Amino acid sequence: MATKKAILTKDTIVSMYMNYRLENNEKPKSVYQFAKTNDFDETEFYTFFGNLESIEKEIFKMFFDKTIELIHKDSNYENYDMKSKLLSFYFTFFEMLSANRSYVVLSLKEHQNQLKNIMLLSSFRSGFKSYIAEIFSETIKTENEKLQNIQKNTIQETAWIQLLLTLKFWLEDASASFEKTDIFIEKSVKLSFELMNTAPLDSLIDFGKFLFKEKIKNT
Repeated sequence: MATKKAILTKDTIVSMYMNYRLENNEKPKSVYQFAKTNDFDETEFYTFFGNLESIEKEIFKMFFDKTIELIHKDSNYENYDMKSKLLSFYFTFFEMLSANRSYVVLSLKEHQNQLKNIMLLSSFRSGFKSYIAEIFSETIKTENEKLQNIQKNTIQETAWIQLLLTLKFWLEDASASFEKTDIFIEKSVKLSFELMNTAPLDSLIDFGKFLFKEKIKNT
Protein backbone atom coordinates (compact mmCIF):
# COMPACT_ATOMS: atom_id res chain seq x y z
CA MET A 1 0.00 0.00 0.00
CA ALA A 2 1.34 3.42 -0.98
CA THR A 3 2.24 5.79 1.82
CA LYS A 4 -0.25 8.61 2.15
CA LYS A 5 1.34 11.94 1.29
CA ALA A 6 1.39 14.46 4.13
CA ILE A 7 -0.89 17.47 3.74
CA LEU A 8 1.10 20.58 2.85
CA THR A 9 0.53 23.66 5.02
CA LYS A 10 2.09 27.10 5.37
CA ASP A 11 3.92 25.96 8.49
CA THR A 12 5.40 22.87 6.81
CA ILE A 13 6.63 24.96 3.87
CA VAL A 14 8.26 27.41 6.28
CA SER A 15 9.91 24.53 8.17
CA MET A 16 11.16 23.02 4.89
CA TYR A 17 12.55 26.36 3.79
CA MET A 18 14.40 27.00 7.05
CA ASN A 19 15.88 23.50 6.98
CA TYR A 20 16.95 23.91 3.35
CA ARG A 21 18.78 27.15 4.08
CA LEU A 22 20.52 25.79 7.15
CA GLU A 23 21.54 22.51 5.53
CA ASN A 24 22.71 24.06 2.23
CA ASN A 25 23.87 27.46 3.52
CA GLU A 26 22.12 29.10 0.58
CA LYS A 27 18.67 29.84 -0.76
CA PRO A 28 16.87 27.52 -3.19
CA LYS A 29 17.53 28.54 -6.78
CA SER A 30 13.85 28.49 -7.66
CA VAL A 31 10.42 27.45 -6.41
CA TYR A 32 10.64 24.47 -8.77
CA GLN A 33 13.90 23.27 -7.21
CA PHE A 34 12.62 23.84 -3.68
CA ALA A 35 9.41 21.91 -4.37
CA LYS A 36 11.21 19.05 -6.08
CA THR A 37 13.74 18.73 -3.25
CA ASN A 38 10.91 18.46 -0.75
CA ASP A 39 8.74 16.17 -2.87
CA PHE A 40 5.69 18.31 -3.52
CA ASP A 41 4.23 19.97 -6.62
CA GLU A 42 5.27 23.52 -7.45
CA THR A 43 1.62 24.50 -7.87
CA GLU A 44 1.00 23.63 -4.21
CA PHE A 45 3.57 26.21 -3.17
CA TYR A 46 1.59 29.05 -4.74
CA THR A 47 -1.42 28.20 -2.62
CA PHE A 48 0.45 29.77 0.28
CA PHE A 49 3.22 32.00 -1.11
CA GLY A 50 3.84 34.07 -4.22
CA ASN A 51 7.60 33.60 -4.25
CA LEU A 52 10.52 32.47 -2.10
CA GLU A 53 11.15 35.96 -0.69
CA SER A 54 7.65 36.05 0.76
CA ILE A 55 8.53 32.99 2.88
CA GLU A 56 11.45 34.85 4.45
CA LYS A 57 9.21 37.77 5.39
CA GLU A 58 6.57 35.39 6.71
CA ILE A 59 9.06 33.66 9.00
CA PHE A 60 9.74 36.82 11.00
CA LYS A 61 6.02 37.63 11.06
CA MET A 62 5.40 34.14 12.44
CA PHE A 63 7.98 34.74 15.18
CA PHE A 64 6.04 37.88 16.09
CA ASP A 65 2.61 36.20 15.96
CA LYS A 66 3.83 33.33 18.15
CA THR A 67 5.26 35.83 20.64
CA ILE A 68 1.91 37.64 20.89
CA GLU A 69 0.15 34.30 21.33
CA LEU A 70 2.49 33.26 24.14
CA ILE A 71 2.41 36.50 26.13
CA HIS A 72 -1.39 36.52 26.06
CA LYS A 73 -1.43 33.02 27.54
CA ASP A 74 -0.09 34.55 30.75
CA SER A 75 -3.22 35.21 32.84
CA ASN A 76 -1.50 38.19 34.48
CA TYR A 77 -0.51 39.90 31.23
CA GLU A 78 -3.63 42.05 30.86
CA ASN A 79 -3.03 43.52 34.32
CA TYR A 80 0.57 44.49 33.55
CA ASP A 81 1.45 48.14 33.15
CA MET A 82 2.77 49.24 29.74
CA LYS A 83 6.42 48.84 30.67
CA SER A 84 5.88 45.29 31.93
CA LYS A 85 3.92 44.39 28.80
CA LEU A 86 6.73 45.63 26.58
CA LEU A 87 9.35 43.78 28.62
CA SER A 88 7.25 40.62 28.40
CA PHE A 89 7.12 41.00 24.64
CA TYR A 90 10.86 41.61 24.33
CA PHE A 91 11.96 38.69 26.48
CA THR A 92 9.53 36.28 24.80
CA PHE A 93 10.41 37.47 21.30
CA PHE A 94 14.15 37.15 21.83
CA GLU A 95 13.69 33.71 23.36
CA MET A 96 11.93 32.82 20.12
CA LEU A 97 14.80 34.20 18.07
CA SER A 98 17.37 32.43 20.24
CA ALA A 99 15.60 29.11 19.63
CA ASN A 100 16.07 29.75 15.91
CA ARG A 101 19.34 31.68 16.11
CA SER A 102 21.22 29.84 13.35
CA TYR A 103 18.53 30.69 10.80
CA VAL A 104 18.04 34.27 12.01
CA VAL A 105 21.77 35.05 11.90
CA LEU A 106 22.12 33.47 8.45
CA SER A 107 19.16 35.42 7.17
CA LEU A 108 19.88 38.85 8.69
CA LYS A 109 23.59 38.82 7.89
CA GLU A 110 23.21 37.68 4.31
CA HIS A 111 23.69 41.04 2.61
CA GLN A 112 26.37 43.67 3.15
CA ASN A 113 23.62 46.18 2.43
CA GLN A 114 21.77 46.27 5.75
CA LEU A 115 18.69 47.78 4.11
CA LYS A 116 18.16 44.53 2.17
CA ASN A 117 18.34 42.56 5.40
CA ILE A 118 15.88 44.87 7.15
CA MET A 119 13.43 44.48 4.26
CA LEU A 120 12.87 40.91 5.47
CA LEU A 121 11.28 42.43 8.57
CA SER A 122 8.64 44.47 6.71
CA SER A 123 5.66 42.22 7.57
CA PHE A 124 6.85 41.86 11.16
CA ARG A 125 7.28 45.65 11.38
CA SER A 126 3.59 46.25 10.56
CA GLY A 127 2.47 43.86 13.28
CA PHE A 128 4.90 45.27 15.82
CA LYS A 129 3.79 48.86 15.20
CA SER A 130 0.17 47.85 15.71
CA TYR A 131 1.12 46.16 18.96
CA ILE A 132 2.97 49.27 20.16
CA ALA A 133 -0.03 51.46 19.28
CA GLU A 134 -2.24 49.14 21.30
CA ILE A 135 -0.21 49.09 24.52
CA PHE A 136 0.66 52.79 24.38
CA SER A 137 -2.83 54.02 23.50
CA GLU A 138 -3.58 55.07 27.09
CA THR A 139 -0.60 57.43 27.15
CA ILE A 140 -1.88 59.48 24.23
CA LYS A 141 -4.62 61.69 25.61
CA THR A 142 -4.28 64.99 23.77
CA GLU A 143 -7.51 66.55 22.50
CA ASN A 144 -6.00 67.63 19.19
CA GLU A 145 -6.46 64.72 16.77
CA LYS A 146 -3.58 65.78 14.51
CA LEU A 147 -1.17 66.06 17.43
CA GLN A 148 -2.44 62.73 18.72
CA ASN A 149 -1.56 61.05 15.41
CA ILE A 150 1.90 62.63 15.44
CA GLN A 151 2.50 61.31 18.96
CA LYS A 152 1.30 57.86 17.96
CA ASN A 153 3.55 57.72 14.90
CA THR A 154 6.54 59.00 16.86
CA ILE A 155 6.11 56.37 19.57
CA GLN A 156 5.72 53.60 16.97
CA GLU A 157 8.79 54.61 14.97
CA THR A 158 10.90 55.13 18.09
CA ALA A 159 9.88 51.71 19.39
CA TRP A 160 10.77 50.14 16.05
CA ILE A 161 14.23 51.74 16.04
CA GLN A 162 14.73 50.55 19.62
CA LEU A 163 13.85 47.00 18.60
CA LEU A 164 16.26 47.12 15.64
CA LEU A 165 19.05 48.30 17.95
CA THR A 166 18.26 45.46 20.34
CA LEU A 167 18.25 42.99 17.46
CA LYS A 168 21.65 44.25 16.31
CA PHE A 169 23.02 43.87 19.85
CA TRP A 170 21.62 40.33 20.11
CA LEU A 171 23.17 39.33 16.76
CA GLU A 172 26.59 40.32 18.13
CA ASP A 173 26.06 39.02 21.68
CA ALA A 174 28.40 36.16 22.55
CA SER A 175 27.50 35.97 26.27
CA ALA A 176 26.12 32.78 27.82
CA SER A 177 22.34 32.52 27.36
CA PHE A 178 22.58 35.99 25.77
CA GLU A 179 22.43 37.50 29.24
CA LYS A 180 23.90 40.79 28.01
CA THR A 181 20.97 41.16 25.65
CA ASP A 182 18.65 40.77 28.66
CA ILE A 183 20.50 43.62 30.37
CA PHE A 184 20.30 45.69 27.18
CA ILE A 185 16.54 45.12 27.03
CA GLU A 186 15.95 46.09 30.65
CA LYS A 187 18.01 49.27 30.45
CA SER A 188 16.72 50.41 27.04
CA VAL A 189 13.05 49.83 27.89
CA LYS A 190 13.47 51.61 31.22
CA LEU A 191 15.11 54.52 29.43
CA SER A 192 12.39 54.75 26.77
CA PHE A 193 9.65 55.05 29.40
CA GLU A 194 11.56 57.60 31.43
CA LEU A 195 12.14 59.66 28.29
CA MET A 196 8.37 59.83 27.87
CA ASN A 197 8.10 60.96 31.48
CA THR A 198 10.83 63.58 30.91
CA ALA A 199 13.01 62.18 33.71
CA PRO A 200 15.68 60.31 31.78
CA LEU A 201 19.04 61.45 33.11
CA ASP A 202 19.90 58.61 35.51
CA SER A 203 18.76 55.89 33.08
CA LEU A 204 20.47 57.60 30.16
CA ILE A 205 23.77 57.64 32.05
CA ASP A 206 23.31 54.02 33.18
CA PHE A 207 22.47 52.83 29.67
CA GLY A 208 25.36 54.84 28.23
CA LYS A 209 27.80 53.26 30.71
CA PHE A 210 26.60 49.78 29.74
CA LEU A 211 27.04 50.43 26.00
CA PHE A 212 30.44 52.05 26.53
CA LYS A 213 31.66 49.11 28.62
CA GLU A 214 30.51 46.62 25.98
CA LYS A 215 32.16 48.66 23.22
CA ILE A 216 35.48 48.69 25.07
CA LYS A 217 35.36 44.93 25.59
CA ASN A 218 34.76 44.32 21.89
CA THR A 219 37.58 46.56 20.61
